[in-house]
Amino acid sequence: MKIHLHQIQNGETHYEGEEDPAPLGLEEAEAKALGPLHYNLDVGLSDGGFFAVGTLSIKVRMTCVSCLQEFDSVLNINDFAIQIELDGRETIDLTPEIREDIFLNLPPYPKCDAAGETRCPSQFPKASAPAKIEAPKENAAVWAALDQLKTKPSKDHGSSQT
Repeated sequence: MKIHLHQIQNGETHYEGEEDPAPLGLEEAEAKALGPLHYNLDVGLSDGGFFAVGTLSIKVRMTCVSCLQEFDSVLNINDFAIQIELDGRETIDLTPEIREDIFLNLPPYPKCDAAGETRCPSQFPKASAPAKIEAPKENAAVWAALDQLKTKPSKDHGSSQT
């Protein structure tokens, strides 16, 4: 998404619309865009710098790490904000900053039930309290027999006679 600085009027302009998600490269994060990137941004110039604040939204398809089934999710970024120092250029490309924010907001371990709207088909059983393990009583005789096998130390301790 490129912004031409000469189009910014009175120090601030509002941009709202859709962009092609292909330049975002979501495949690298194992996500697939299911539609355009929606943006609602206020951009402006101040003290030799460019700023943009607003919201981003995109529908993505990911694979659940538990059941390995694909699921759809809407990723909303409500606090997108950047500031770039101007260096004489006439256009600012927001694509790298938008891409970074989207990647940071993608879940590292996507779960199909994370939003609470569905239930993952591969639910792991909950651990119960461990059962008490008691030693069988017949083992007591074994230990008693082993106790009788203890050898007594010899008085010789391996000294040699000459």
